[in-house]
Amino acid sequence: MRMHKFLESLKKSPVIMKGDYPYFVHPLTDGVPELDPDIVREVVSGIIRMADLDVDKIVTIEAMGIPIATALSLVTNIPVVVVRKRAYNLPNEIVVDQKTGYSKGRLYINGVNKGDRVIVVDDVISTGGTALATLKALEKAGAIVKDFIAVIEKGDGAEKLRKMGYRVRSLVKVEVNKNGVRVIDIE
Repeated sequence: MRMHKFLESLKKSPVIMKGDYPYFVHPLTDGVPELDPDIVREVVSGIIRMADLDVDKIVTIEAMGIPIATALSLVTNIPVVVVRKRAYNLPNEIVVDQKTGYSKGRLYINGVNKGDRVIVVDDVISTGGTALATLKALEKAGAIVKDFIAVIEKGDGAEKLRKMGYRVRSLVKVEVNKNGVRVIDIE
């Protein structure tokens, strides 16, 4: 199995409830307890196997997309743009209003220009709120989104985006409830 260590670690992830929302805790998605470099290597290899990397930039969303995108950048030599949670008020900064199953707020994109071909890489897609807001902001900026890769897909957010015409793919699909994490599909 190509992602053996990653998949085993997912199955062992604890789940905490944020209200009615089951939130799984994993080193790749939360940085807790520690992030094993073997898991990052497995994930990056999986992304390279499936992604359209004929792009100018890798776009990732703060915070836990950063280690994945950075590792991917080191292998592919493609620069990384981080969608941040704070404004820098730089020229052409793009403001993204986002809402997830457990939070809402604003995100900010700097460093993406009209005509840039980008891949969006994120750790998890669940409700699709952050992903949709980011995709719409990139479109508004005139970027060409070649691919959206979520390492982990849970919930129906990815499917909603696919029905809207977005190319959204994941390495692994999981089902999460208060009892734990179950892997239901692997890329």
